[in-house]
Formats: sequence, C-alpha cells, structure tokens
Amino acid sequence: MSVNELYTKFTRVWIPDPEDVWKAAEITRDYTEGQSLLHLKLEDETPLEYPVGPKSNPLPFLRNPDILVGENDLTALSYLHEPAVLHNLRVRFLESNHIYTYCGIVLVAINPYEQLQIYGEEVINAYSGQNMGDMDPHIFAVAEEAYKQMSRDERNQSIIVSGESGAGKTVSAKYAMRFFATVGGSANDTNVEEKVLASSPIMEAIGNAKTTRNDNSSRFGKYIQIGFSRHYHIIGANMRTYLLEKSRVVFQAEDERNYHIFYQLCASASLPEYKDLSLTSAEDFTYTSLGENIFIEGVNDAEDFKKTKEAFTLLGVKDGSQSNIFRIMASILHLGNVQICSERDGESCHILRDDAHLKHFSRLLGVELQQMEHWLCHRKLATSSETYVKKMSSKQAINARDALAKHIYARMFDWIVEHINMSLYTSSKQHSFIGVLDIYGFETFEINSFEQFCINYANEKLQQQFNSHVFKLEQEEYMKEQIPWTLIDFYDNQPCIDLIEARLGVLDLLDEECKVPKGTDVNWAQKLYKQHSSKAQFQKPRMSNTSFIIIHFADKVEYQCEGFLEKNRDTVYEEQINILKASQLQLVADLFNEKDDAPASKSSRVNVRPAKSIPRAPNKEHRKTVGHQFRSSLHLLMETLNATTPHYVRCIKPNDFKESFSFDSSRAVQQLRACGVLETIRISAAGYPSRWTYPDFFSRYRVLMKKSDMTSSDKKLVCKNLLGTLIKEPDMFQFGKTKIFFRAGQVAYLEKLRADKFRAACIKIQKTVRGWLQRVRYRKIRKTAITLQRYGRGYLARRYAEYLRLTRAALVCQKQYRMVRDRRAYLRVRQAVVTIQAYAKGMFTRRIYWEFLLHHKAMIIQKNVRGWMQRKKFKRARNAAITIQCAFRRTRAKQQLKQRKIEARSAEHLKKLNSGMENKIVQLQRKMDDQSKELKIQNEQLQTVNIGLGSEVNKLQKELKQLQGQRNEGGQLTTLQEELERLRAELQEAHALRKRLEEEHSSEKKSLKQRVEELETENSLLKSEKEEMNQRILQQTKNSPDDGSHVSQTEVSLQKELDAERQRYQNLLKEFSRMEQRYDNLKEEMSLNKFQPGHMRNPSNQSSLESDSNYPSVSMSEVGDTEDSIQLVEEMGVEKAAMDISLFMKLQKRVRELEQERKRLQTSVDKMEELAKHRSSEPRSPTSVQETADLAYNNLKREELETENKKLKNDLNNLRKTISERAAQNNSSNELQDGYNLLLSQLKSANEELDARKEEVLILRTQIVNAAQLQEKNEQIQSNNVPEVPEVPEVTEVPEDKEEALRAYQGLTESKRLLETQLQSQSKKHKDELEALHTQIELLKDDIEKKQEILSYTMSLSPEAKVEYSIQQEITRLTNDNLDLKELVEKLEKNERKLKKQLRIYIKKVQELEAQAAALSSRSRPELSRQVTVQRKEKDFEGMLEYYKEDEALLAKTLITDMKPNTVSATVPCLPAYILFMCIRHADYINDDQKVESLLTSTINAIKKVLKKNSEDFETTSFWLANTSRLLHCLKQYSGDEVFMTQNSAKQNEHCLKNFDLAEYRQVLSDLSIQIYQQLIKVAEGIIQPMIVSAMLESESIPSLAGVKPMGYRNRSSSMDTDHGGPSSYTLEALIRQLGQFHGIMRDHGLDPEIVGQVVRQLFHCINAVTLNNLLLRKDVCSWSTGMQLRYNTSQLEEWLRGNNLYQSKAAAILEPIIQAAQLLQVKKKTTQDAEAICSLCTALNTQQIVKVLNLYTPLNEFEERVTVSFIRDIQSRLQNRNDPPQLLVDTKHTFPVLFPYTPSALSLETLHIPASLQLDFLIRV
Repeated sequence: MSVNELYTKFTRVWIPDPEDVWKAAEITRDYTEGQSLLHLKLEDETPLEYPVGPKSNPLPFLRNPDILVGENDLTALSYLHEPAVLHNLRVRFLESNHIYTYCGIVLVAINPYEQLQIYGEEVINAYSGQNMGDMDPHIFAVAEEAYKQMSRDERNQSIIVSGESGAGKTVSAKYAMRFFATVGGSANDTNVEEKVLASSPIMEAIGNAKTTRNDNSSRFGKYIQIGFSRHYHIIGANMRTYLLEKSRVVFQAEDERNYHIFYQLCASASLPEYKDLSLTSAEDFTYTSLGENIFIEGVNDAEDFKKTKEAFTLLGVKDGSQSNIFRIMASILHLGNVQICSERDGESCHILRDDAHLKHFSRLLGVELQQMEHWLCHRKLATSSETYVKKMSSKQAINARDALAKHIYARMFDWIVEHINMSLYTSSKQHSFIGVLDIYGFETFEINSFEQFCINYANEKLQQQFNSHVFKLEQEEYMKEQIPWTLIDFYDNQPCIDLIEARLGVLDLLDEECKVPKGTDVNWAQKLYKQHSSKAQFQKPRMSNTSFIIIHFADKVEYQCEGFLEKNRDTVYEEQINILKASQLQLVADLFNEKDDAPASKSSRVNVRPAKSIPRAPNKEHRKTVGHQFRSSLHLLMETLNATTPHYVRCIKPNDFKESFSFDSSRAVQQLRACGVLETIRISAAGYPSRWTYPDFFSRYRVLMKKSDMTSSDKKLVCKNLLGTLIKEPDMFQFGKTKIFFRAGQVAYLEKLRADKFRAACIKIQKTVRGWLQRVRYRKIRKTAITLQRYGRGYLARRYAEYLRLTRAALVCQKQYRMVRDRRAYLRVRQAVVTIQAYAKGMFTRRIYWEFLLHHKAMIIQKNVRGWMQRKKFKRARNAAITIQCAFRRTRAKQQLKQRKIEARSAEHLKKLNSGMENKIVQLQRKMDDQSKELKIQNEQLQTVNIGLGSEVNKLQKELKQLQGQRNEGGQLTTLQEELERLRAELQEAHALRKRLEEEHSSEKKSLKQRVEELETENSLLKSEKEEMNQRILQQTKNSPDDGSHVSQTEVSLQKELDAERQRYQNLLKEFSRMEQRYDNLKEEMSLNKFQPGHMRNPSNQSSLESDSNYPSVSMSEVGDTEDSIQLVEEMGVEKAAMDISLFMKLQKRVRELEQERKRLQTSVDKMEELAKHRSSEPRSPTSVQETADLAYNNLKREELETENKKLKNDLNNLRKTISERAAQNNSSNELQDGYNLLLSQLKSANEELDARKEEVLILRTQIVNAAQLQEKNEQIQSNNVPEVPEVPEVTEVPEDKEEALRAYQGLTESKRLLETQLQSQSKKHKDELEALHTQIELLKDDIEKKQEILSYTMSLSPEAKVEYSIQQEITRLTNDNLDLKELVEKLEKNERKLKKQLRIYIKKVQELEAQAAALSSRSRPELSRQVTVQRKEKDFEGMLEYYKEDEALLAKTLITDMKPNTVSATVPCLPAYILFMCIRHADYINDDQKVESLLTSTINAIKKVLKKNSEDFETTSFWLANTSRLLHCLKQYSGDEVFMTQNSAKQNEHCLKNFDLAEYRQVLSDLSIQIYQQLIKVAEGIIQPMIVSAMLESESIPSLAGVKPMGYRNRSSSMDTDHGGPSSYTLEALIRQLGQFHGIMRDHGLDPEIVGQVVRQLFHCINAVTLNNLLLRKDVCSWSTGMQLRYNTSQLEEWLRGNNLYQSKAAAILEPIIQAAQLLQVKKKTTQDAEAICSLCTALNTQQIVKVLNLYTPLNEFEERVTVSFIRDIQSRLQNRNDPPQLLVDTKHTFPVLFPYTPSALSLETLHIPASLQLDFLIRV
C-alpha cells in the first residue's frame, strides 16, 4: 500500500510528545507523498502542522483500530511500534486494571502497588491445565506453560523474571513457585512444596531491604531449581544466589534500610529468649540508622520475625542453630557500634577499654576480647624476610571493621542458603526441573559503581540469550509453516559482552590491577582508555579521567572508577578471620574454616622448622576476585538456561512514587526499552507478526468476498483468491500450511476494508430506510392534502346549497306570512271562544281526576306498607331458621372433622385409598404374565415346527440323492427341487409369522406397562397428598397461632446452626478420610519396600466360583425325562441322589405325565369301543388299515409306559433303601430324623400314586387286548369271503397268544404307520405354511407398492433433495430397526426375568429341604447354634439368613469385593444391603455379639477397599453409596426405636433387633456414607470439569453468533498439545448427556431422591464456579454473543432439571450468578438508568465480579462500544455499600453439607429372594 492510501483524511496517528512520550492526533487533509507538512488535529481539537522530512522527521506512526486496543497480546496489534505498545499497556493498566499483558513469549507485569485478589487457590485451579492464551495473561499461565512443556516434552524449563528494583520481581517469582507447589505437590508426606515456599520469608529477611524505589527490594539474584519426579511431583529444590549487596550491611542511603533481619531482631529484643543479645531499638545502632527511617508503612517487623522463625523451623533448622544465627546477626550490629578513636598522630587508633558493644560482640561470637580489640586497630604485614605488626589509622580501622562485618554477614548468608538447600535436597532421582530466576534488571543511576556494572553485565548476557531465543522461535514457526524467510536483522550485543569479559576486557584489566601491589582505580581507568578507546561500545567522558562509559543494549551508562578495586578484591584481614576461626561457638568456627583446608598428615611425626620465616600463601578462595567469581557463576547460569526452555517475565515499574494504578509513560518506555520488550516487537514486526488460521480468516473477512468467490468448498483456496484481489503486493503476506502470515499493518488495512464494507452497507441500509421513511411521509402528506381538498370543496358546495335553500325559504316565508296574517285575525277570535270553553270544561274534569288520583295513591301506600310488613316478618323467620341450621351444621361438621382427622392419621385410610389401585395393578400384572405364558407356548410351537421342517428338509434331500442315483430322469429331479424350494419358502414364512406374533405381544405388553406406570404414578400422587395432609394436621395440632412466628424463626436459626455443624463435621470427616488414605499409602509403600519386586498372585485373581457344597445342585428348569434322571442318579451315586430333592421332583413330574397319558389312552379306548360297535353293525370299510395302525401305535405306547413304570418303581425302591440306611446311621439327631420322616412320607405317597397308576395301566391293557381280539374276529370273517389272500389261515392258526399276534402285526405295520403319520402332519403343516406364504406375499405386494410410490416421488426431486430424502429414509429405517431390536432385547430380558421368577418360586419351595440335606452331608462342620429343631415351612420364613463363621470372608468377598453393579441390576435395588442386614438379624437373633461386630467390621472394611480400588469409577461409588445408606436405614428402621418405627408395618416391627443396640455402628456407617458421597462428588466433578468451559462458553449452541477477533501469539505450537490433536472440545449436549448418565445410574441403584438432588446441586455448583471463573479470567469470551450463548445454555440446564423432576433440589438457584453474568453482558451499559438496572439485576454477583466483567467486556467489531471508565466508576460508587466478600473467583472446592434423610423401606424381608447367580448357596434361610 502506498503512502497516499494510508495517510488519508480521518486517519489517526501518533506524534512524539515531551511529556507523554507519544500523543494521539488525527489527519485533517489527505497527504500526498513529497509534501513537507502533515495537517493534524489533536484530541482537544487543536490544529497542528506536523513537519515531515525523508530523513530528519519521518511520517508519524499509524494508530491501530479501536477494536484492537486493549488486546491481551501485543503481537495481535496490526501496527507494532513503541506508541502502540505503550498505549495498549496504558489502557489495560488504567482502564481495565489488568497488570499482565503478553508480548509474544514475554509476559509483561506492571506493579500495581496494591494487593489484588487474583492469586488465590481457585485462580490456580482455573489456570491449571489450560493452554497459554486461552485465559487472560497471568503469571500462573506462564507457570502452567512451563509445567506442561516439562511434562509433555520432557525438557527442563526456566522462568526468567527480571526488572528494575520495585517492579515486582520477587512477588512474581514467589507466585510462580506457589503455583508449582500447588499443582505439583509431593506424592508423599514430605511436604517439599511447603518447604520451598517457606524458603521465601527467610531469603526476604536476610536478602531484602527497603530502598527508595521499593520497600522489599531483593539485593541479590537467585535461581531456584524445583526438582520433579517421573510423575511430575515436587521432590526437592536447590537455590543459587548471585552478587549479594554486602555494602548495604555497613551503609544505606537516605530513606533506605539495612536488611530486614536486623530490624526484626530489634523489634523482638524485648522477648525473654532474646535478652542475651543485648539489643535495643534499631535507632541505637549505626548499621540500622544510617537511612534515618527504620520503619516501613504497613509492615510489622515483629510479626515478620515470627514468620521467619516458623520458616526456619519448617526447614529443619533446630532452635539452637536459630539462636546462633541470631547471635551472629546481633554481633554485627554491636560491631558497627564499636567506637574507634584516633590518636593524636593520626597514624594510629585505639578502642575504649569499657566499650560495651565490643564486649557484647566478643561474648556473642565466643572470641577473646583482647585479641579482637588489638587486631581491630592493627594489621600484620608479611615480607619475604620477616613479618611485623603495623598500626592502622582510624579510617583504615573503620574500613577494616566494616569489611569484617560484611564478610561475617556474607558467610552467614551463604551458610543459610546452604542449609536451605540441604533441607530441600532429596535422595531420589530427579527426572526434570523448573528453574525460577529472580535477578536484577538493568540499572542506571547518577553515580554507578561496581554493583551496577555487574548487574548490567548480567543483563547483557540475558538479553543476548533472549534475542537468540526469540529469533529461534520465529525461525521455527516459519519453517513449520513452510514460509520462505530471510535473515532478520536484530541487535546483537556480543561486542558489548566481549568488551566486558573477553581477553584484556574490563574484568581482565580489573583483576590484573588488583594483583598489582600498589594498584589504584586511576591506573585502571588509564589502562581502560588505552585498551578500548577505539571500540564503538566504549567511550571516555570529556570532563573526567576517573570514569568510563559503556553503551549497553538498553542505554548509555557512565561508571565511576572509585571503589572498583576495593570491591573487587573484597579484602578482609586474615588476623581477624583467625580469631573468628578460634571461636568457642561452633557455628562461627565452621563459618570461617576453609573448605579446602586438609588435615595434617599423621604419617610424619617429625616437625621440621624452616630456617627462614616464609610468608603464608593467601587462601585459594581469597585469590578469586568478586568479578571473577561473578563471571564464573554467570557462565554457569547461562549454560543452565541454554539447556532449558526459557519463559520470560518482564516486570515494569509504572511510577517512582509507589502510587497504585498510576502510569508514568516516560518511565514505562525507559523500562520497555531496557528489558527487551520493544526488541521483541521489532523482531516480530520485521517478519510476519500477524497470523490467522484459514477458518478464522474466512469467518472474519468473508464479508469482503463476492458470491462467486465462495463457490469452492476449499476455504484455503478461497482465502488465497481473496487476498490476491485485496492486497496487490505479494510480499505483504505468505500462505503457510495452517495459517496466513501478514506483514505489519496489513491486518489493519484489511480491518479498514472490512469497516468500509460495513460502513457502505450501513450507508446503503440507512439510505434505503430513509428513502422509505420519506416516501411514507410524502404519501401521508399527499393523502392529507387530498383529504383537505375534498373537505374544502364539499364545504363550499354545501354553503352554496344552503344559500339556495335560504333564498327559496325566504320566498316561502313571505307567502306564508301574508297568509298567516289574515288567518291569525280569524283564529284570534275563534281561540278566545275555544279557550273559555276549555277552561270551564277543564276545571270540572280536574276536580274528578284529583279525586280518583288520591284514591289510587292511598291504595298504593296501603299495598306497599302491608307488603313491607309481610316481608319483614318473613325475613325475621328465615334468618332465625338459617341461624339454627348453621349452628346445627357447625356442630355436626366439627364432629365429622374430628372423626376424619382420626381416620386420616390411621393407616387404614391409606389402605382404603390404595386398595383399588393395588387390585388394578395385580390384575394387570396377571394379565401380563398370562400373555407372556401364551407367547412362550407359541415360541415353543414355532420351535417344534422349525425342527420338524428341518428334519423334513434333510429327509427330502436324502431321498433326492437316492433318486438321483437310481434314476436320471430330469422331470422328477425338477419336481423334487421345486418341492425343496417350496419347503424352504414355507420355513421362511413360518419365521415371519413368529416375528409378527412377537411384535404383537411386545406392543400389547408395552401398553400394559404404560397403564401400570400410570397407576403407579397416580398411587404415588395419592401417597404424597396423604403425607401432606398428615403433616398439615400435625403442624396444626402442635403449633399454636400465637407463637408461630417465633417458632419459625427459631427453626430457621436452628437449621442454620445444624447446617454449619454438619459442614464442620463433614470437613473433619473428609480430613479423616484423607489421613486414612495417607496411612494406607504408607502401608502400601512399606509393603513394597519390604518385599522384593516380582509377580505375586492376588486373591482377586483366583476363581471365586468354587462352591463349598459337596453336591451339585440341579436347577428346577432342567427337569427332564426319567431316563435323564436315572442317568443322573448313576453319575451322582445313590447316596447323593437320595439327598437331591430335585430328582424327587422329577419323579413326581413324571408321575403326572403318566396320569395325563393314562387319560389320553382311556379316551382312545372309548373311541375304539364305539368304533367296534359301529363295525359290528356295518360291513368293514377300507379305512380298517388306518384303525389297525392306530391300534398298533397304542400298543407300542402302552409297552413303553410299562417299561418306564418298572424303572420308576426300581428307582423309588432304591431311594427308599438309601434313605432308610442313612436315617439308621444318623439316628441320634432328632432334626435329621424329622427330615427323614417327612421325606419318607412323601415317598410313600408317591409310591401309592404309582401303584394306582399301574392298576389303571393294566385295565387299559385289558381293554386294548379285547379290542384286538374283536378286530381279529372281524378280519377272519372278511378273510373267508376273500379267497385270494393266502396268508389268512396262517395268521388264524395261532390265536392262543394274543400278545404275540399283536407284536407280529406291529412289526408289519410299524413303518407304514409312521410314514402315514408323518405325511399327515407334514401336509397339515404345509397347508398352514402355504397360507402364511400367501399372507406374506400380500404384505410384500403392499411393500412393493409403497416403494414404487417412494421411487416415483424420489425421481421427481432435485439431486440435492434426492440425497437428503435418501438419507432421511435411511435414518428412518435404521431408527425403526434399532427400535425393533431394542423391543426384542427388552422382551427377551422380560422373559428371562419371568423365568427367573418362576425358578425362584420352585427354589423357594425346596430350599429348606436342600439346606437340610446339606446339613446332613457336612459332617466336618460344627453344629449351628440355632435353637430351631423343627423344619420350618415356607410361611414361617422370618427374613433372616444364617451363615457359618468361616464363611464370613467368602460372604464379604462375594457380596462386596467381587460384586459388580450390573450383576444385581435386574433385582431389587440395594439387594446387598438387605442381605447383609438379614445376616445381622440372625446374629442378633442368636445373641452372638462377636458375630455382629465381626460382620459389620468386615463389611465396612470391604466397602472401603472396593471404593479405594475403584476410586475413579462413578458407577461403583454410586452403587455402594446407595447400599451403605440403605444398610444405615435398615439399622434405624429395625432398631426398635419408636422414632424410626412410625412407618413400619406390623410384620416389620416383629423383625426388629432384639438383643443389640447398634447406634455406634450407625454413626460409623453414617460417616462412611459421607465419605462415599464426597468421593462420588469428586469423581463426578473430575469427569465433567474438563467439559464445562468448552460446553458452556466455547461451543456454539446458537449458530452464527460467535465472532472472531485477530489473535496474537496464542495458539502457537509450544502452547498447544499438537501431538494429541489439541484439547478436546465438548458441546452442551455432551455435558447434559453426561449429567443424564449420572442421574440414571444413581436412580437405577436406588439412591434416595434427596441425595440425588444434593449430588446434582453440587455438580451444578461446579458448573457455575468453573464457568464464572473462566468468564472472569478470559477477555475473549466477555462479549454480547457469549452472553447470549451462556443464557441459552443455562436455560437448557434448567430444562434438564425440570425434565428429571430435579428443579426442587435448589440446583437451579445455584446457576443464578452465571445467569446474571450473561444478562450483564447483554444489557446496555451507557446511562445512569443502565447503572441502576445493573445494580438491581446483579444481586448474586459481588462488586469485584461486576466490575471485572465490565472491564473485560470486549466488542467484537467497531460498531459496538466499550464500557467507559466513568460508567464503571459509577457502578463502583453505587455498590460500595454492599458487604460483599473480597473474593473475585468462586471457590470450586466448596462442598455443601450433605444430609441423609431417613427413608424406611416398604419391602418386607420375608418376601426378599436371592438370585442363584450371586452364588450365595452357603446362606441358609431362617
């Protein structure tokens, strides 16, 4: 774009300003390239002519659009330059109170000089797990990014915090470490994270001091490495310090202080334990009073000293060591007060003998007073030949004293740091670490010395590393996106670094001068001038020979050479050090003993003394200068930083007056230049700073496209075509793989085009609307004019008509007047006569009229008076009657009300109400059972038909193969194949019939089920109404109307106290469970350390399917034929079979089958007799063959029945013998004898029944033989008449043995009979199947017709409609198939449940006999303590379960440990709880306290074990919460307490516990229920928490509402988890689906509805808290469209609550804050009326939250307006009277107190059935 296009009228620019650095202006005339003036207008409307030149004064910087102002990331700005950065920071800091801003990879932090509520634990939780850029800028976001990259990339990280003194470096580093301590807390109980945080107050006490710029300035640099394990938990830490400002110990400037520890000691000097230090006020000591101000406003030194002591204790520093540390610190203060007096000669000095401070110093350090006094004023000089002592002047002595004080403090500082590192050291292997570097920023003062030189040297190194890293990231981004790039020119400060640290550099020359015996600062300066004067980075001042200038990257700094050599040498006299080494205080001696001092060799026993005294070599550590040490440590630091991934935090000091939220632009610009932020901007601006993804660019700038440009579905291609037309210069943008890269200013140009497009569209809309309004107005005026004309013309016409009428009237009047005048004279005379007559006649008539009138009025008065009197009498009588009736009816109503109250309290009333419903439900249930039985019979018939058809097909196939082998005729083969195809078609038809029958049954069953549900709903409504009536009656009877209000207030207060107490108790319980969990973890760790690692088999790996019973049980559903039973007897053995009652039941069933067969044979015999009689009277017909076949079949059946009867008889005899033998062996047991007698009596009755059946079979046999003889006679008669049959004489020759004749005849006719029978059955089946096929053909025809209609309809559609219609049809088909399959599955499940119920009935009948048999067979087990000896009948079951003591572990394992929730899903809810209570009841029944205690203890421990194993499984946790609460309710319901027995039935009251009071265990179970509830909430919140933000704030529930804004450095590759596809996105439907799944699981498990409501309420609190917290921490979602989306989402959640009957659970009220936040984003925010509306609307939000939302509100386009600062201030002033808590974010960890209401069960224990699938055969029903 050319200059002419950019610098046009109304374009806004930045111009330099001496006060504000940059000032905003607007161009008033279009600028043409080459002009020397630019016409501007300032914001105050002042005109300005700005001179422009190509070199001296370039064109001003362009301003960014308003929509980009206030961005979270400075790189998102279209124009990247200094004024844009400064303005964006100013707007965010002053208007929105945002102290953090991203600048690419740098976080800019501005010190607010005010405590902000943005660092709480809830804020840490909100930022944890989020990508950098998804939330508002924060130090926690940088820390989370470092933690995430460490865990994802397995690479060490560093956070580099830098800035000026007072910019907030220490606080930022402290908050970063707090984040790591919270997120990466230690896995064990070492509390390493607490120790890491505890090191901060210690280091602040000994390393921080008050300066003119900062009240808590760090006077040293530190690098803290926080070590993490392989699981990324903190395991240790290490601290390295750099360049402690030792000079502060002995000197402080005005209004500054020494290190905090000295003032803390002085403030606590009055404590008894510190009397020995002899300290007074800090004003009394020289080293603490040089700054003339010993106090800091708002700081309590005594309280800080307590925190320091606590930190020492937490880090493991013993009290003795702490006392020694404080003694050394106090000794330094006393050393500073030692008075050194000068002698007269000026060359020597002395110390007063009675100097108290020197005595205190010597006493505290444990050194000799005389030696210290001597060597403070003297020094030793050593030459090559001799050593002598020299006196020092007072100045030299004072310098030596101060050097000693500095040296002592530095050694003490190093010792403390070393011991902190020892406390934070860990022996376990460190997997990775995150380093936090808190180091001084670039400094420049009026007088800059050695300290400033080292600080700026360190910043030069850091800036070089920063520049290379930024450049590397830019390069990686371009290479990743495959963007062609050229080398970006950036400032390289390597020449400056070489000037300082290279060979013969500043540090080398300084060290060399320090080695010279008489080296001076002036000589060193001259060497610098000589060596470096030719270099560009070095300058010599004009007016000084003792200073030099170095041009740093940030600024030009002049250093004074005075003091450089002394500070670099850091000289301390060795004699003073030797005195300290000989200290009686061990700590002092250890401080000054050199680490490299080796003990003397013990091998040499001869001491050789040299002839000459050789001077002692100086210590190695003393040979190293401060500059050399600092350079070495700095190189080590840079190596560490280069080996890690750095993250940068640049702290900015907004003003020098420490005023809160005050911004000085000149100071801010100076620091931005010094800390490298502007360099980052410059590097970004040199390349392609603006980056858009293709979908975001398409969504934002699609308004610039034409309709023809959007035909392609490839958005990437569309974007390329669009940019090719909009931006003519191809170098201004590049296309990457996933993003479009723009040069600086291009996005602003596109925004301008977009705004122009919108503006043109708005103008067009306005033009059209205004034209329409004018046309409407013109039409209205024209219509009005026409109307006025019409009325005017009408008025004139009417006036002319009136004139004509008046003229004609005047003529008529004249004519009439003349006539009247003559007529009036005549009439006057006539009138007089008539008048006289009239008056006379009138007088007489009026007299008569008045008489009649008076008479009439008198009658009317009499009538009314009499009527009034009668009505009054009637009303009086009626009122009296009504009064009497009311009194009587009131008396009778009171009696009836009293009677009804009594009836309403009784249970009989409820029974009467519900009796009709129960009968209806029972009838419907019976009807359903009958239909299911019919369906089962039909299924069996269909299976039989299918089997027959299959066998027939196989048979026909075999015949087909035989015919193919015998004959090769094609005709027959074709016929057989057709027959085969026909049979197959009939088989398919049968299948179709079966399916149709099943569908009919399922539909009818469904309707019945719906009817049952309706009745149940009605029943529940009646019950609820009854309960409400009872509660009203109770309330009316208990509470009097006089004290109602007082009682209600008392109840409310008591309820609040109860909730608070319950909350405290549950918090304690949560803490107890946490400690218990820790104890279990420690036990597991001990067990793991104790045993060697290897594969060990768990008890859970073993099979739990083994049964303790010695005999296999035979299910009643497997009852079969007698042969199967006999075979089973042979396999099991006679003894075992004798005890198996199921075998006996099989025999009984077989007897019943024989009875049915006998009846059938009897019927056939009667028919044969009638047939014989008929044949005797008529000649034989050809059908005798069929009758003969029937007779043979009956004989065959008879023989089979005889054989089976014999076998049954033998089996019964064997059973009888076995039972008698066993009874003889066990004669001693009365119980066994009773069982044997009962079983023997049943066997006898069965035997008698068999004998009766045998006699009946014999009778039938006789009748069959007689019928056979009669038949043979008939055949003989016929054979005599037919001579051509030769076989008849042979048959008739042996008539003696009828049975043999029948057998012979049977052999001849058997095959024929069987074939005929089969053919008849097949023909019948074929007919039925043919009819079914016809029906199916008709159905197929209908289907074909429908499909033809669909096909014709489809052909008439367009291609797009065809596709949509076909998809719709396919979806419909799949839906129908799915519904059919679901119905089939439900039907099968219902059939299965019905079969299970029938099986339970049979098992119920024989369970006691099985238990008796098992008791007889188990000799090894001890006898039970049960007192019952008589076998109970079924009706005597008392709802108790008995088990052996050794089976307790198996019971817990089967019922709890190995129990899966889906195993008992089809049974009674909470079945395990009922079973456990029935076992407890039996233990109570036999008065076995040990058994009760053991069972309850093992139950609780097993439940805890299961919950620990499945700590992340919601279904298991919900299942055991339901069972635990149900067990608790059972213990209450059957405890015998009257409070819990009010709703029990009479039978339930009989089942109450008799011997034990389990109140203590009820409390334990209540605590366990609370723990399980808390675990359930934790699991559910863990599942839904990742879904909340995406579902509530990010997903587009309402399409086309979301807007896209230009993004900055967010979504960069290092911030996103690209390996795993990025973060998962969830929709609102997914969240609601998950909530529905939770609700369904809890409902299916039988959890109490009140608890379900509390769970939902807690989950909704989590949704509200997470959503609101993210809304308050994300600027990109605070817009009008997000408010609309959020309001829609909350309404969907409320609808879900209503749909699941959970609206009364108070969960909807929990969402009120986010509802009000959504409304706040949508309402108008301009006028005072809007402010009043907002204050009255947002009652659930506190003041901070309202102001935060208003500050974060961001318009998505330039047509929206930002919220003004004045409006926000107005809101704050209106809300200042609120007593809101000072908390911005909602506590996501808050848990509402849970209440478990008592809900007794209506289930009676004796009706409970235990499924066989649970494998609880060892439980005995009692």
